[in-house]
Amino acid sequence: MLRMLLPLLTLILALTAYLCWHLWRITPLGWPLKLTVVALFLLWMTSMFVSFFTIDRLPVNAGVVLYEVGNTWLIAFLYLLIIFLLADVASLCHLLPKTLLKDSAVGLLSVVGILTLILTLGGIHYHHKYREELTLTTTKPLQQPLTIVLASDLHIGYHNRKAELARWVDLINAEQPDLVLIGGDIIDRSLRPVLEGNYAEEFHRLQAPVFAVLGNHEYFSDLREATRFFEEAGIRLLKDSVAHFKGVDIIGRNDRMARRRAPLSDLASDTHGFRLLLDHQPYQLEEAEQAAIDFQFSGHTHRGQIWPISWVTDALYEKSWGHHQRGNTRYYISSGLGIWGPKIRIGTRSEYLVLHLQTQQ
Repeated sequence: MLRMLLPLLTLILALTAYLCWHLWRITPLGWPLKLTVVALFLLWMTSMFVSFFTIDRLPVNAGVVLYEVGNTWLIAFLYLLIIFLLADVASLCHLLPKTLLKDSAVGLLSVVGILTLILTLGGIHYHHKYREELTLTTTKPLQQPLTIVLASDLHIGYHNRKAELARWVDLINAEQPDLVLIGGDIIDRSLRPVLEGNYAEEFHRLQAPVFAVLGNHEYFSDLREATRFFEEAGIRLLKDSVAHFKGVDIIGRNDRMARRRAPLSDLASDTHGFRLLLDHQPYQLEEAEQAAIDFQFSGHTHRGQIWPISWVTDALYEKSWGHHQRGNTRYYISSGLGIWGPKIRIGTRSEYLVLHLQTQQ
């Protein structure tokens, strides 16, 4: 494990040194201001690591602030890196005066302004929730036409707080769904703010039965406590099991973090209705096709949350976001209703899916 982390840590330190050198160089008015700017950047970086290791030992409100501030550094780090790399290339190509990168108030204010604008617009964009709609017809008998709301990756906790969860519940209830399905990662990284804030009562406001599967973050937190929370919240958890609802067979797979998972073919073998699969991580999509699944819903990828990380997830997965089809099996890979880390989306979106399911006439 250490051998794997050492190259990554070395790269992060090298890139941090590159950014600190640029910040020192571009800051005007001598070494006191230069030292202040670099120190503030390193303090911002340190807050992320302090948050990771100490957040559950702090008062919840202090943990919320530390989580928001510390994790936002990740985005700032990435975009500062992009800004300075582009500036260096432009300077080498004589497209940008070198004087803007050395002892320049205009240069420093330009960098800070661009970064502030990116973070601000990304935060506004995250808080807008997109409604994706899909209508499917089936030859399999349903007791009635169904409206199903599907969401994944809520990541409730220190940053997606109870008031935000309440807003999502209102969005879902406005669809007047017959059924609500959640595709994993309901919990972010800690159950402490969820339990202390009694988030369970918000789930009780959902005006339809709720089924969910585990995500990797339920394993990162406390699986036993997470399972107990789902029971308290009135959420029926499907762990390699099947539930039946008005002609729909809801197949819920355990997450890939589990030591063992039942083969999908076994779970689907005794189902005869419309086969709807919940599987948090969208790996091995061919399994659903081979098991004659009608529709699979997954999340997990967030589609990278920000550009250009979305390019990475697009390369890693057969489908990292959106509608997909293999044979007769339809898929929707969600970028998530909530988010992990900083509440910023750039080039991706927060969303939920409204599925209308009806019998073919």
